[in-house]
Amino acid sequence: MLEVQNLHLSYGKLKVLSGISFHVKRGEIVCLLGSNGAGKSSLLLTLIGINKPQEGKIIFEGEDITGVSPQKIICKGLSLVPEGRQIFYPLTVEENLELGAYHRFRKESKKAIYADLERVYELFPRLKERRKQKAGTLSGGEQQMLALGRAFMARPRLLLLDEPSLGLAPKIVDLIMQTIVRLNQEGLTVLLVEQNARKALSIAHRAYVLETGHITLQGSAEELLNDEEVKRAYLGKDYREFTD
Repeated sequence: MLEVQNLHLSYGKLKVLSGISFHVKRGEIVCLLGSNGAGKSSLLLTLIGINKPQEGKIIFEGEDITGVSPQKIICKGLSLVPEGRQIFYPLTVEENLELGAYHRFRKESKKAIYADLERVYELFPRLKERRKQKAGTLSGGEQQMLALGRAFMARPRLLLLDEPSLGLAPKIVDLIMQTIVRLNQEGLTVLLVEQNARKALSIAHRAYVLETGHITLQGSAEELLNDEEVKRAYLGKDYREFTD
């Protein structure tokens, strides 16, 4: 579904990505691990068209989308839940969700779009309770639900998620992860950047490790979950549990 070939990205003289190559197959959850500053968010912003790479190709569904505008990429079936959520605080929950489907209103029936809106409310009943509430008044967990719901409203075939568990309570993290698995089981392909390595690897099919702009390790989620280097670097306080 997605193939990234020899991707290079720089911010001025700062090299951020150096020859990144990887792939995501249809129906997979693929996890991208790495420390802060490794280039994970920059990679996702490049895939969605916000960053323009200096070299390399991004192939989605057999089509070269390198350098294509974010608006066109979203229409082709990619959607991003950004780090920090970036919802529109003055707008209501429902207005934020409707904005996620902005490109669909010209070519699809309102009935289909509002069926998806009800689907979001079924996934996250709390959002339905707060549908007329301004997004800026929501809790952090509710804002993450909203960001995920807004991305779903774009009807993506490939969902890009950037640190969806960051700063959330454990129960909300579990809900977000369960929702990702549920959507994947229904046919949605997922590329997940996540600082909670144990949670991410527990739901992923495969994973890559990104360090200072290079992919240094790859394999099945189970292989990386049991890799000594990954345990030591990314599982933190959980490391002892995996070695006892």
